[in-house]
Amino acid sequence: MPRDKLLTVQEVAEYLRLNLFTVYRMAERGELPGSRFARRWRFSEADLRTWLEQQKSARTPQRRKRPFGSRRKVHTR
Repeated sequence: MPRDKLLTVQEVAEYLRLNLFTVYRMAERGELPGSRFARRWRFSEADLRTWLEQQKSARTPQRRKRPFGSRRKVHTR
């Protein structure tokens, strides 16, 4: 039975390009899928990939652009 690779906080921070303390904070809040073993956080690589895919699909839609031809009013003196 193949084991899933467990990542450290440092490895997750590098993988997600986040600050180390941001990873700790997100893990403590339950925002990242992780577990504590012997007072240290560990993250399943497969769970992290699944979480990333869910984050991509849950993104809020982009800000709507103004209709064609509408412009911001420019105030001149």
